[in-house]
Amino acid sequence: MMKLYDYLPSGNGYKVRLLLSQLGHRFTLIERDIAKGETRTPEFLAINPNGRIPVLELDDGRRLSESDAILFYLAEATPFLPAERFGRADVLRWMFFEQYSHEPYIAVARAWLHVFTGPRVEPERLREKMEGGYQALDVMERHLAERRFFVAERYTIADIALYAYTHVAHEGDFHLGRYPHVRTWLARVASQPGHVPITQREFD
Repeated sequence: MMKLYDYLPSGNGYKVRLLLSQLGHRFTLIERDIAKGETRTPEFLAINPNGRIPVLELDDGRRLSESDAILFYLAEATPFLPAERFGRADVLRWMFFEQYSHEPYIAVARAWLHVFTGPRVEPERLREKMEGGYQALDVMERHLAERRFFVAERYTIADIALYAYTHVAHEGDFHLGRYPHVRTWLARVASQPGHVPITQREFD
């Protein structure tokens, strides 16, 4: 059985848990607490030298890190990834957008304000994250104004990648009231078969 090394509050880890659930794949969840430094131990660094979760260990013992790479691997030859060349590239476009223009702002603000406790964040640094996060949400809102999903009018790993941190953006003090299309899309993703919440620990 596959093993997933993960930290439950992580949106990056949630992406993988969500897709595994929707594919009906059984796996063992092995939690590692980032806040306690459990991904920086010699034992974990032997699993992933970059010291980050998630890491998926396959049945044959090979390991794959980086959440979007794991999504792409799991989605191959499934309805979650288009077979057509442009569609696949378009999925990757939105996954790159998520990692470079979305996650560094929305996820970081959420981590500072909700996930980790520590010294108060400098207002200027938080303001920068909020501005970047709202810019990403603006792009998403415009794209979804005439679309049900991000790519090819179907639910793909592009939606999973963007859903993970967007649906908990309020935990980073982002207000989605002015984003009706994003909110409709969030509800649409949440209604997909096999959907599980980010806090779920038990998987069939």
